[in-house]
Amino acid sequence: MNPQEVQEYSQEMLPPDQGAMTLKEFLESDLEGYEYIKGELIPMPPTSIEHGNISSNIQWYLQSHVRTNELGRVYTSDTGFRVGERVLMPDVAFIPTSKLPDDQRAIFSIPPELAIEVISPTDSLTKVVEKALAYLEAGTLLVWIIEPTGKTVTVFRSETDITTLTRKDTLTGEDVVEGFSCPVAQLFE
Repeated sequence: MNPQEVQEYSQEMLPPDQGAMTLKEFLESDLEGYEYIKGELIPMPPTSIEHGNISSNIQWYLQSHVRTNELGRVYTSDTGFRVGERVLMPDVAFIPTSKLPDDQRAIFSIPPELAIEVISPTDSLTKVVEKALAYLEAGTLLVWIIEPTGKTVTVFRSETDITTLTRKDTLTGEDVVEGFSCPVAQLFE
């Protein structure tokens, strides 16, 4: 989608007569396909084929490792997570077994341990970095921002501990998803 199409889609997707809502109202609503940021509903438009390919690749590699080693669960972009006073839907997320809730019908009341965002052509890098910092502030231990054009992965461990990996490097789960590793180049195949 080009920026004009995203704006038109966003206008179409807004619920009728929906003004600013509180986090509580959002959590109690049945609205789907939105993130909630500072009282604002942010529609999540369909993504590109490239975005889908990259998201599927990282989800598949991560899921295979997590399931094989019984580390927890991997979630896709239609799963909501409470991230401070926001509700976000990372492209891929990991929650360890010890933090899986009993109530599987609600959104997560906690942030993921690992949040992965794939930058879309319509994304603002500033907004994606703001999201990464919001995840970290809320307790996420590791954030990966995957950038398709440069074929890089930026790893955020804190506001000041940030590393960018290229196609020559290997992405690891560090101590968050123990034992996970994947050549960065494979994410873009």
